[in-house]
Amino acid sequence: MKIFVCIKQVPDTETKIKLNADKSFIDTTGVKWVMNPYDEYAVEEALKYKQAHPQATVTAVSLGPKKRVIETLRTALAMGADDGIAIDAPESLDSYVTAKALAKAISGEGVPHLIFTGKLAIDDNASSVSQQLAEFLGLPHATVVSKFEAKDNQYQVEREVEGGSREIVQLFGPSIIAANKGLNQPRYASLPGIMKAKKKPLKELDLKSLGVDESEKKLDFVDYMLPPEKPPVKFLDGDVQNQVQSLTKLLREEAKVI
Repeated sequence: MKIFVCIKQVPDTETKIKLNADKSFIDTTGVKWVMNPYDEYAVEEALKYKQAHPQATVTAVSLGPKKRVIETLRTALAMGADDGIAIDAPESLDSYVTAKALAKAISGEGVPHLIFTGKLAIDDNASSVSQQLAEFLGLPHATVVSKFEAKDNQYQVEREVEGGSREIVQLFGPSIIAANKGLNQPRYASLPGIMKAKKKPLKELDLKSLGVDESEKKLDFVDYMLPPEKPPVKFLDGDVQNQVQSLTKLLREEAKVI
């Protein structure tokens, strides 16, 4: 019973982001990289499934510059994953090529029983790799999943939809589950887990060995821009009536929202 969990490495939210010279990507110098937070929920759910099904194995899969990818995979292994697959690739790939490479790597390991991912990565917010991965593998899929229940080879998930409502979906057979915040409480990597992670098997692949080419990209991103600096806060003086008049004027003439 093979369980896979796809993870991505993203800049830490406290990192000061700078752009490179041609504004084609961020300047990665000095950036602190961490596991994508939504992928932490995916790893935890995979490990919970393994606890309930001791015959299962959990394989963590990641794609990107090899040195950084291996670092993130070691975190997943320290949390409890059994082994890992590192796909060496440029960090400039789009979601299409990423999903295709992940699909090739996973299918090369045999028929998956379940695949867990995060609902999106917090760096690009594309929220599309898990859906495309499901298409490449021909598997049923559910995203923004906040509750997951398994019984035999059937799965019932609860997912968030627009307007604050929740939707219940039933999946049958091998499936892909994209985790949302609230699905579980991810565990920390313990010191014994970190030590064990160093000895766990880690397979290294690249795009060429998977029959995937970077030129298959559907999207190219150019001319990145940082958000404008926030304007200084304005304090309104005078009594309540004067403050209301000043605020109304600012909302009408500057903010242009009324």
